[in-house]
Amino acid sequence: MELRVIDKTDEQLRLEIAGEDHTFMNVLKGSLLETPGVAAATYDVNPEQSGGQTEPILTLKTESGVDPLDALADAAGRVQEMTTAFRDAFEAAL
Repeated sequence: MELRVIDKTDEQLRLEIAGEDHTFMNVLKGSLLETPGVAAATYDVNPEQSGGQTEPILTLKTESGVDPLDALADAAGRVQEMTTAFRDAFEAAL
């Protein structure tokens, strides 16, 4: 996974997340939308970028005073917690 910041302001972040698809992006977007201070989170797959590759672009908007990088870090941490909990439950079920 490669990340490339396209644009960042105090309350907005646009980030290319190379090598991912709808599966990961939907999970990340869902976690972002549950993050306090996040006003909007969406992604788009644009085939005109990177020589025809379809790398997703995440767009994140936060409320005043909330740094979008902090919000993204919080959301990513929750995704990690969810996957760890799933793995533990799966191993316990075996």
